[in-house]
Amino acid sequence: MPKPPDERDQGFMALALRLAERGLGSTWPNPAVGCVVVKAGRVVGRGWTQPGGRPHAETEALKRSGAAALGATAYVTLEPCAHYGRTPPCTMALIQAGVRRVVAATLCPDKRVDGQGVAQLRQAGVEVELGLMRAEAEALNAGFFLKERARRPLVTLKLATSLDGRIATRSGASQWLTGEQARARGHWLRATHDAIMIGSGTALADDPALTSRLPGLEGRSPVRVVLDRRLRLPPGSRLAATAPDVPTWVLTSAPVVPERAGPLRAQGLELIELTASDRDGLDLTAALAALAGRGITRLLVEGGARLATALLRARLVDRLAWFQAPLLIGSDGFAAIGELERARIAEAVRLARAHSETLADDTLHAYIVLSEGKPCSPASSPTSAGSSRSPRTRPAAAPDRTAGG
Repeated sequence: MPKPPDERDQGFMALALRLAERGLGSTWPNPAVGCVVVKAGRVVGRGWTQPGGRPHAETEALKRSGAAALGATAYVTLEPCAHYGRTPPCTMALIQAGVRRVVAATLCPDKRVDGQGVAQLRQAGVEVELGLMRAEAEALNAGFFLKERARRPLVTLKLATSLDGRIATRSGASQWLTGEQARARGHWLRATHDAIMIGSGTALADDPALTSRLPGLEGRSPVRVVLDRRLRLPPGSRLAATAPDVPTWVLTSAPVVPERAGPLRAQGLELIELTASDRDGLDLTAALAALAGRGITRLLVEGGARLATALLRARLVDRLAWFQAPLLIGSDGFAAIGELERARIAEAVRLARAHSETLADDTLHAYIVLSEGKPCSPASSPTSAGSSRSPRTRPAAAPDRTAGG
């Protein structure tokens, strides 16, 4: 039988996981990793993956450890890399520093690593223990695991509604449903995701900036993604005007109309042409694959109701962040979610509550979307190709916010 985990080992790995969290949203296309170097029961070095994915956590921790790394134990939230990229492998850095023992939470799903890092360390005489706090480590980097295994990012759907699930009144008024604390929490979500996505209807109706505006995190704004099948985004929009400062990608149908594409490209927007589409909109599976192909691991979806419904129907949502305000709008308001076409309760989207928190008068409920019978992953289920058809329009389905129109 495997020996029970040492409490000290768990404490140091928990610290490494907290360090890894600092990189969420800024390390893509690489995972957010934490590393703690310990000698004689004392932390002598700490590190986490830096913006852009380099330097790696192990390199940072060893730099801070210096000569104290000799004979020490390194706690790492992901198997150290074993291949040459822009920098030498972390396995080599650990071996050269004289680390005696490495405790890794889980194997790395990158095919260039995936067990080879552990093998290299053991061949060099380094003691390796694998699996401590594996579930926590894989949940933290669920987006990276999905990118490597399912060729799509982790999708977090953010909703802000009244208690009866409405995003706007019958006239379309929606500002502000939630208060300042909830909105600040939403900006924090942006800062911890690689990209944020909306449909063209939301872009046209709201003219949003989609940046992180928390003090100190202004530089952590995610890549902004607009699903815009017909290239309706105006060159004078806030997204286009700020594209030179914050990367902005437009997913659209191929081939593009030069008269519409030219002004947007001149503003600095990147147009990503998708050949997979149908008469109702872009193929969402193809859209997510395109984002993963560019390194995106964590995607936050903020709007609108048509896009949220289409993603849920296609089983492409992994996590749900639902902000609720203590308001009742009524059935004549616009619903956050349209028809999911589930005939039986057994077919309903099943959620597991991760946590809840009170934000002044508002409440945030965070959920994990259960696998619905598909093979499991660290966060939810990798999905096969699903329909991206927009749902049939209903009076309360926010027709001005489309899923890629």
